Amino acid sequence: MKKKVFVFFPDGVGLRNFAFTNFKTIGEQMGFDITYWNNTIFSLKDNLGFNEVTIEDHTAHKLLPIYSRARKRAELNVSRDKFNDPVYPTYKFPFNYKGVKNVIRSLYAKWLIGLYSSEQGIVKLRQKINTLERSTSKYKYCKAQLEAHKPDLIFCTTQRATQSISALLAAKDLGIPTVAFVYSWDNVPKAMQVVESDYYFVWSDLMKNEVLKYYPFVKEEQVFVTGTPQFEPHFDDNLKQSREDFFKEHNLDVNKKYICYSGDDETTSPLDQYYLEDLANAVRSLNSKGENLGIIYRKCPVDFTPRYDAVIEANKDIIEVLDPIWKQVGDQWNQILPAKEDFKELYNVCEHSEFVTNVCSSTVFDFVAHKKPCIYYNYEQPQLKKGIRDIGQNYKYVHFRSMPSSEAAVFCTDKKDLESIVKNILDGKTSNVKDGLEWFEIVAGKHPTEASRHIWESINSVLN
Repeated sequence: MKKKVFVFFPDGVGLRNFAFTNFKTIGEQMGFDITYWNNTIFSLKDNLGFNEVTIEDHTAHKLLPIYSRARKRAELNVSRDKFNDPVYPTYKFPFNYKGVKNVIRSLYAKWLIGLYSSEQGIVKLRQKINTLERSTSKYKYCKAQLEAHKPDLIFCTTQRATQSISALLAAKDLGIPTVAFVYSWDNVPKAMQVVESDYYFVWSDLMKNEVLKYYPFVKEEQVFVTGTPQFEPHFDDNLKQSREDFFKEHNLDVNKKYICYSGDDETTSPLDQYYLEDLANAVRSLNSKGENLGIIYRKCPVDFTPRYDAVIEANKDIIEVLDPIWKQVGDQWNQILPAKEDFKELYNVCEHSEFVTNVCSSTVFDFVAHKKPCIYYNYEQPQLKKGIRDIGQNYKYVHFRSMPSSEAAVFCTDKKDLESIVKNILDGKTSNVKDGLEWFEIVAGKHPTEASRHIWESINSVLN
């Protein structure tokens, strides 16, 4: 008899990995009965024809945001003290003191943080969060769904969504095994493990060691190294277009060489538009010296600010805009969802660009999968002033310590050097591809094309 697996989407971030790849097809070929347990407003049944059970009750306890924030900060405080490392406070977002309600929430959270900033305190905070969520109507609603459908296992596609807590508690209380996939390469040190599950699937040995380091209540046998489906499309040659077809489709000049500028979100890189401007100036200068270069600007999918508009308009002879094919289906950042067609676009942007430039983005891995270099900007902009976040702190984060060498990316540490770095990459004198591929393996695991299959094999191990 086929084992029934609920693939749980607490929010839309997992769609790209687990709905638009071959993940479902591989699972069905291996004999699993797959139903998508859907907490999002994206209908998997209507859009993709998948079996789905929709969660209509989205009630969270009114104190959950306060307790979740306290839990995160308490964990970061414990990491700061335990590892004697000043990086952890830099992961914190400032408290909001605008308006009476926000003042009360912030003061309440600070009281909880003071009370529970210890390993034992964190366990108590998590227990309190579970008690709050078990009291909600959503918990009862999810429990009833599980009793009706009787899945053998719940596979939660991200560990970082508070919307998943009550649903996974319902499963655990019914004795249904739960698995949480650790969604992103930087999530573990940042205290973004919101859920507690029976098992955790991670990208690599690096991430497994991090889970065990930061969460002493997790045992080694609970953590499976599977890889991530995130990069599988980069190895699917069926997505590849010829240079001529790709350039024609996007009105690009076939005689030009294009550099991809991959935009960042406003939190990570608040002055990102000025790095795009710097690249445009470097390209303009090189073109005056005989090069024929253009820029493909691909924005961060969740950035809807107009901050790049003036730079793009002033350099419209150089910059071509290729927006990611994502759709906004709600008003929250995690309700901006990728379309399957974006796999093909991203594949070909990587394939037909000379290299990528950005501020500390994981697109370094997308491009090294195509043997293309990456420039990381790491210098201050003159527009930096008090209250604006300096991008330099990004490179001090724990996940950047996984770099095997300083050559795993090409760092531009001075604006004056950008033109010569661009020229050297174009001439083949500078590249991070060799060390970048080593870094990719450290972060994403040794078998980036096999992640979906490894996840299903690991699910099978859990069930047996």
